[in-house]
Amino acid sequence: MSTPTPAAWMARAIALARRGLYTTHPNPRVGCVLVKQRRLVGEGWHERAGEPHAEVHALRMAGEAARLATAYVSLEPCSHHGRTGPCAVALIDAGVSKVVVAMQDPNPQVAGRGIAMLREAGIEVEVGLLEEEARALNSGFISRMTLGRPFVRLKMAMSLDGRTAMESGESQWITGPQARSAVQRLRARASAILTGVDSVIFDNSRLTVRPDQLDLADAEAIASRQPLRVVVDTHLRLPQAAACLREPGRTLVATVSGHDPQRRRRLEAAGAEVVVMPSDQGGRVDLHALLEHLAEHEQANEVLLETGATLAGAMLDAGLVDEMQLFVAPTLLGGEARPLFALPGLTRMAQQRPLEILDIRAFGRDWRITARPAGQAESPRR
Repeated sequence: MSTPTPAAWMARAIALARRGLYTTHPNPRVGCVLVKQRRLVGEGWHERAGEPHAEVHALRMAGEAARLATAYVSLEPCSHHGRTGPCAVALIDAGVSKVVVAMQDPNPQVAGRGIAMLREAGIEVEVGLLEEEARALNSGFISRMTLGRPFVRLKMAMSLDGRTAMESGESQWITGPQARSAVQRLRARASAILTGVDSVIFDNSRLTVRPDQLDLADAEAIASRQPLRVVVDTHLRLPQAAACLREPGRTLVATVSGHDPQRRRRLEAAGAEVVVMPSDQGGRVDLHALLEHLAEHEQANEVLLETGATLAGAMLDAGLVDEMQLFVAPTLLGGEARPLFALPGLTRMAQQRPLEILDIRAFGRDWRITARPAGQAESPRR
């Protein structure tokens, strides 16, 4: 039997980190493996915010065997006191001899300080092993720390002729159960689900993670948290009886100033949290400001954009879509049905919006196309 390579140990750390995919918000997903004399002596991953970090779990498992071991960590060990103590200090106190780090922490509170602390203690540190894979797992955290906004993943379901709903707005269901289960997993990993008020009016969507559409392991992992629901509603048209206002968790309604205060009070009484945002040149909610608000005040790492053609087109136009997950059903809805994006002003081929295809795979009878806008600065992705 061959001895695992350093890359294999780091791959194990990243696989452990992935176990926190649905539960670590707003923290990054991190895994740690401790190896001594070519043998695994400890491992762990960060499970929930406020609970011990990956390194602590691994050290507890290893006990005295951690002394002179090599730690493989998918993200730079933290150097600051938060709800838990610094992991760099824990590794130093445990007496590890070497730390291999996949990527430096983008958090300005850390940003190399943990690595420096380890080196100052005489511990050998290597950085960059499987960095791309580690970055892909924490695309949202990296975006929030470096761009000041969440990573935005657009999900849409469409027919083979690129239509998302009938002219009346009827849209349930275009895709089959396997595709809908995949969407539930996208919701479960998101910090927030973003939609437009028209989508809520037409579909009356609950905008929640539904465990009954997930396998048992996923359902158990996400049962304790629902993502924040965010409705872009410039003119406060959200019905007080909207289903999303009656679901567990929070519903944030983003609007602009100047509306009937009684209407706002009625929505708040129905369970909405109304936040007044700056307006753009067209008098609508400024989408850049909204995403910055979600990053700063809600600590949102990943936003799942589930909406209709108007808001989807506006987000794409603003350069705020990092990734698209387009579920394509083998059916036709016809020319009168609603399109995927509203992108007014495109009249010449030179104005087309090319996409870079990242992945295509089947989900039951449907297909999922994962893409990003071509030419847009590459964002970290999973």
